[in-house]
Amino acid sequence: MADQDFGGGCALLGTVRLVDIGVPMTGLKALRCGEARALTGWVRNAVAPAAYQMLGSELARVDGLGTYACRNVIGSAAASGRRSGHAIANAADIGGFVLKDGRRITIAADWASPDLQVHGFLDAIHRSACRRFGTVLSPDYNAAHHDHLHLEDDHVGFCR
Repeated sequence: MADQDFGGGCALLGTVRLVDIGVPMTGLKALRCGEARALTGWVRNAVAPAAYQMLGSELARVDGLGTYACRNVIGSAAASGRRSGHAIANAADIGGFVLKDGRRITIAADWASPDLQVHGFLDAIHRSACRRFGTVLSPDYNAAHHDHLHLEDDHVGFCR
């Protein structure tokens, strides 16, 4: 995508738009290249195999809740004056997954699911995300992340 600097710490520099990674993904626009590589690898090599192995169905779609947004960090008083990774398209929010058998697994409804298979799937993909992304935030982190996984390619090593 064409580079754009909007000022104030918000920019689209070195970004791509994922067109086809083998599984449809909604809600995702511009992503920095490293974030796009990590997200593609995570979906192809962790989420899709886990859906098939743990839930018995192929992955039909990943429901993203957004990538680029010129804004500060939300949900943390200590970091509220700092720009989010979304301000430079270096973060993606994932809200859920649709399986080919029709089931929809969402972070909001299923994070604390009593269904051991669903809970195991979400736990496995969360742990995998923590190995691929620098910052991974889930409903276990704070209320601002009650309905999604925040995946950021920032090399911080923070997983909640």
